[in-house]
Amino acid sequence: MTAPPPVRNEPLAPHAPLPAYYGDESQRARWVRRIFDRTATDYDRIEWLMAFGSGGWYRRRALARAGLAPGMDVLDVGTGTGLTALAAIAIVGDARRVIGVDPSRGMLAANKAPPESPRLVAGAEQLPVAAASVDFVSMGFALRHVADIDAVFAEYLRVLRPGGRLCLLEITRPERRLHALLLRLYLRGVVPWLARLAGRAAEMPELMRYYWDTIEACVPPATVLARLRRAGFIDVDRYVEGGMFSEYRARKPA
Repeated sequence: MTAPPPVRNEPLAPHAPLPAYYGDESQRARWVRRIFDRTATDYDRIEWLMAFGSGGWYRRRALARAGLAPGMDVLDVGTGTGLTALAAIAIVGDARRVIGVDPSRGMLAANKAPPESPRLVAGAEQLPVAAASVDFVSMGFALRHVADIDAVFAEYLRVLRPGGRLCLLEITRPERRLHALLLRLYLRGVVPWLARLAGRAAEMPELMRYYWDTIEACVPPATVLARLRRAGFIDVDRYVEGGMFSEYRARKPA
């Protein structure tokens, strides 16, 4: 009797392709990398305006809640201009212990982390670091831009040491309809307008509209939690602040 073929799991993208920005799934990574390359010099300014200057404070609190402590080795995935990496460095106490990874060379060129903090060009699906080499993996508001959630979570489990911790920061669509509407009006209306006024890159308003569209289309929090457990993580939970800031936290078995 012939054995059945092995079951192959289809890649799980964080959201369906968005035709307003790119044609299909095969074009996603190239489009995302290009727009981040072109808007990198404006990103921190617009982020500061969008978050009313509270971004650094919030990131430090979230990482500490997830268990980041002095002396840990950290891998910050989707590090961009280094906003989450800087928050990690403030807690860890040594920039050499925080490695930033990002597929956008433009964002890495604009990275504000100290030069002794290593920076690597790579996507989250194939991390260029050894297995069991870090104590903590962080990802700040970038899960919506990956190609395959399962591949990313498998990589996070691989690079963490036994007992290592994971913290994914994301903006999620509020459950209450009115709150979701207000957030949509702000992120898709007000923020692109601010980006047009304060930004220098012509693509910055488009990036901010894309920002909301990916939030609105993203898989629900329950799916993210389920896929973390499926990847092999334990102590999986989600802490929510302000009804929209999700902190997905998990631990690799010891």
